[in-house]
Amino acid sequence: MSRDGHDFSVKADYSYVSPPGVDENLIDDISRLKNDPPWIEDIRKRALKEFLDSPMPRWGPELGGLNLNDLVYYIRPVTKRAETWDELPPSIRETFERLGVPESERKFLAGVGAQFESEMVYHNIKKELESQGIIFVSMDEAVKEYPDLVRENFGKVIPVGDNKFSALTYAVWGGGSFVYVPKGVRLEKPLYAYFRMNSSNEGTFDRTLIVADEGSYIHYIENCTAPRYSQASLHSGVVEVIVKKGARVRYTSIQNWSKNVYNLVTERARVYDGGRMEWIGGNVGSAVTMAYPASYLVGKGASTDILSLSMASGRQEIDSGGKAYHVAPETSSTIQSKGVSMNGGRSTYRGRVYISRGAVDSKAYVKCDSLIADSSSSSYTYPYEIVNESDSTVVHEAVAGKISEEMLFYLQSRGLKEAEARALIISGYLEDFERAIPADFAVELNRLIEMELSESVG
Repeated sequence: MSRDGHDFSVKADYSYVSPPGVDENLIDDISRLKNDPPWIEDIRKRALKEFLDSPMPRWGPELGGLNLNDLVYYIRPVTKRAETWDELPPSIRETFERLGVPESERKFLAGVGAQFESEMVYHNIKKELESQGIIFVSMDEAVKEYPDLVRENFGKVIPVGDNKFSALTYAVWGGGSFVYVPKGVRLEKPLYAYFRMNSSNEGTFDRTLIVADEGSYIHYIENCTAPRYSQASLHSGVVEVIVKKGARVRYTSIQNWSKNVYNLVTERARVYDGGRMEWIGGNVGSAVTMAYPASYLVGKGASTDILSLSMASGRQEIDSGGKAYHVAPETSSTIQSKGVSMNGGRSTYRGRVYISRGAVDSKAYVKCDSLIADSSSSSYTYPYEIVNESDSTVVHEAVAGKISEEMLFYLQSRGLKEAEARALIISGYLEDFERAIPADFAVELNRLIEMELSESVG
């Protein structure tokens, strides 16, 4: 997760690189190259119109550094999807080997998908899992191989015109994963998707759809990185999750985009009777992040947990949080946010709890914690709680604090350097979040904290 292992690019061969900007000619090219079915091509064209007609967001972080007309929207590597790492071109294989993805697959994963630029270049799931009926393929394959299952669920949680950037993703999407877990099947090891941006001044637009059938369980991990360039790039992803009766889904997203990337994502789940959706988001990279995973609790007894980390350093603006919509009775939600601001960074919690009329005996708990590491940094909180049912409970807690000189003096008196003392305090503050993510990621998170603090103090 630390930047020192990710700030590299490779010389790759591409069969198609779109000219800057987005228009209907680009949509035609993407549909032709992907051999889209007519219904997908129709969605792309409708979404393009929604994108062009929609205004830029009038709230949240400043997006003035992102020139949408200058971006390259589609880059297609010269490779077919591989089923073994050896089948990939050497330059792409080198990228993922340096990032440790094949090693992780061997150690603790049920399956891996790897995306390079605009395409999934590797997708594999252990053979014994396929025999249980689990589907784990790229979205491009899914729309052709499982058309009825995909069409039944595609765009049903996030409408095409939901917001400007989700519409853009619907128009030009490439890659992403489709996951289906049959009734009663519990996948004990996680599935893993890795997204790698290699070029500068580009946009990547992955499209992920997860369907957990009744009584099933899945943990899906997403990790994103890019080398550091001076020109702005854009990542705009769309994630839809459908959690059916009694099912449970855990979605862990660790984004460590370089600090020239604008990370603007739309993530949403629909949870039915007794189902449970867990969102875990670690936002530690990018120039600007806007990420607010949302759960619509539409079935009796549905629940959600949303845990997010915003770590903003330097000129970063990390704007994240979570949203829970209680539509059915006896639903419950927990939203916990931890923000760290250092070296002049700005972290923001932005969340919403909505309890509709008739959602009796519903419970919501929101906790926002902010840690400001120095006097040049800042933290903000924008909670919204709308309660239309008197027979419900909403609890909100918020704590903001700074690293005090007394804390630093005590630790330094025990022989620690200032950067080490600050890193120890921040790691202790993040202990709850680190317990919720895989151990390898927690180790890397601590390395990243130490590196950022060493650069600022040294």
